[in-house]
Amino acid sequence: MFHDNPYFCFDMHDHDHSHHHHHASPADLASGVFITGIVLNSVYVITEAVVGLYSHSMALLSDAGHNLSDVAALILSLFAFKLAKVRPTHTYTYGFKKTTILAALINAVVLLIAIGTLGYGSVSRLYHPVPVEGGVIAWVATLGIVINGISAFLFFRKKDHDLNTKGAYLHLLSDALVSAIVVITGIIISYTHLYWLDPLISIVVLLFILFSTWSLLSASFKLTIDAVPQGLDVEKIKQLIKNMPGVEDLHHTHIWAMSTTENALTAHVVMNSVLSFDEKLQLIQKIKHELLHHDIHHATIELEAQGKPCPDEEC
Repeated sequence: MFHDNPYFCFDMHDHDHSHHHHHASPADLASGVFITGIVLNSVYVITEAVVGLYSHSMALLSDAGHNLSDVAALILSLFAFKLAKVRPTHTYTYGFKKTTILAALINAVVLLIAIGTLGYGSVSRLYHPVPVEGGVIAWVATLGIVINGISAFLFFRKKDHDLNTKGAYLHLLSDALVSAIVVITGIIISYTHLYWLDPLISIVVLLFILFSTWSLLSASFKLTIDAVPQGLDVEKIKQLIKNMPGVEDLHHTHIWAMSTTENALTAHVVMNSVLSFDEKLQLIQKIKHELLHHDIHHATIELEAQGKPCPDEEC
């Protein structure tokens, strides 16, 4: 007979599978890409700032500040990935994996601040245009297309595996698009001297970036407060467990993100009282195996005997 409600926690990889699941850590997956992106964009920021100072172009200096925020975001994400690999301690029993979520949230906030700052400057310059050298702007922006385009391509294949990588991809892609539009604007300005085109195009681009960034902000904020990760259906997960032979009921189910790549679940599972102790353990292993197929990487199952009330008042 099964007594009370002890926890039975199995590592998801303790049992043998006919096929294997490999979940590379975020740092192993993207550290090299982030380092490459940081180096390339740092070189571009320095180049843009130097040319901006030399040509007295506020547009280039402002864009250099924007790109500098991207470099800072990449460094922050890389730092979070490194922290995610730190082993758990007695104080931080989950380790520092959740710093990847905090980094994603900070990245989104930083980008929004940059958008607000550049937007304010663009509106001001729309009313008070400043003469700029269109040819210089076009050449430097062309370099920006190359560097940001290469950097965005490096992140493209990995953008759907991690929120920070997606954030970096959005940062760099938006910069490449900005550079392309700035090139066109610079060419037009060099021939027409319509200096108000510079702030006008900037405002249009900033609105586009704002739209792209909002989803990142929303997703990272939800994960920060332990909402169900995007793409996971709680009812579908609950029904999956309930439909397994030997499971009579399921309640007190919680799903949250431990990091931007790992999800966790806790649940109270009522099992058929005719099952032996070993059969219940095997059923737990089977449940966790199926959950792994649905992006639940860490699961804690509390068993309850059939016909006995749940001792947890929240149930």
